[in-house]
Amino acid sequence: MTPISLYKTLTFAVALGLTGCANSYLVLLEDHDGSTGKVIFNDASSETVIEQAGYATALDNSKTVFKVELEKINKDFGRALASEPVLPEIFLLYFETGGTTLTADSAALIPKIMETTSKHPAADISVIGHTDTVGDASKNEKLANERAIQVSKLFDASKLDVKEVAVTSHGEKNLLIKTGDEISEPRNRRVEVTIR
Repeated sequence: MTPISLYKTLTFAVALGLTGCANSYLVLLEDHDGSTGKVIFNDASSETVIEQAGYATALDNSKTVFKVELEKINKDFGRALASEPVLPEIFLLYFETGGTTLTADSAALIPKIMETTSKHPAADISVIGHTDTVGDASKNEKLANERAIQVSKLFDASKLDVKEVAVTSHGEKNLLIKTGDEISEPRNRRVEVTIR
């Protein structure tokens, strides 16, 4: 059978445009986050639903749904899967109150962030600083910027393939957890790092 892969709607649309062979099939794969959607394949006289990753349907009006082993998926789609661009990844780094000291859990994430950066050719990195609502808003803007600058120094272009590091500060304006003023919320004391 001629294979057709699917793990995103766009991929599905392109794949269907390429088929035409009576032995073609469509297979549903997990998304990058581990989730699996659903495919409803309609033709003039029938409808076939696939809701499990690794299952496929023949595109010959047979309504047959069958399991496709990972080895076959890799054989049939290996080149296409290998050419897929690396998806952006987002990390949240949290800080101790009132300063630029990372929490222990966040400090432990640094090696993972560096590893992720190395997987992105000519990485484009966004670093956005935030605070909770304790203290003066203008001081929080400055503190959030200091946090973002500190984190941005991790992405040394002489050691990593980094195209750009954009640093911004939102202070207490874009809270992750909505609170009133003067509330010490640990999840709002953060820097968001997006690696593309």
